[in-house]
Amino acid sequence: MKILVVEDDLHLLKTIKTLLEEEGHQVDPTDCGDEGCYMAEQGGYDLLVLDLMLPGMDGLKIVRSVRAKQVLTPILFLTARDSIEDMVKGLDTGADDYMTKPFEVPELLARVRALLRRRGPVDNEGGLAYHRIVLNTRSKEAVIGGEPMELTQKEFELLEYLLRNREQILTREQICMRVWGLDSDVGSNVVDVYIYYLRKKLKAFDYDHIIQTIRNVGYMLKEYAACSTKSESG
Repeated sequence: MKILVVEDDLHLLKTIKTLLEEEGHQVDPTDCGDEGCYMAEQGGYDLLVLDLMLPGMDGLKIVRSVRAKQVLTPILFLTARDSIEDMVKGLDTGADDYMTKPFEVPELLARVRALLRRRGPVDNEGGLAYHRIVLNTRSKEAVIGGEPMELTQKEFELLEYLLRNREQILTREQICMRVWGLDSDVGSNVVDVYIYYLRKKLKAFDYDHIIQTIRNVGYMLKEYAACSTKSESG
């Protein structure tokens, strides 16, 4: 999972980054509120961990900005401000959880796990499933209707991101940032190319329709209900 941590205490920022990386996550750290807001708004993260008091844009402003752009990534406030009023304000602004400093490491990791489960339930063996698709996030294996599907690393990462955000519209920019990285110099058109590759492999299983094209926006992974009319998929 990819996590953004915005914390202006550099020692604590490094500690949180290390803890999350030891859990197997990819972590992008920043100590600047403005930079954190920009990164969060790209929508390519599975979790945001934010301090309230930050240089530049504070945590509450970041959450308001992110939610205004319809970024639904779970948000955990990790802050020294421990009053009930601050907690209520943080949650009402759009955060999903609120934790005060100093914190116990096991509790932090447990809360992170709980929030990440909202991005798609993963079982103890690393299995992530939606209708006919089953991914093993540890072995990087994909199965469609019980049959294995061969994917490149980027194809797997793309399908995993779509699966974790199933039934949500994802822009090309969000997908590009999440799969290729914020600092990548590839254009968003590479997303269309890899969607084509992925659909071609899904078509062998008569399942390419599960990736829907949202005209002028991006893509969405969604299985059709039996009684629904298929929308554009190419």
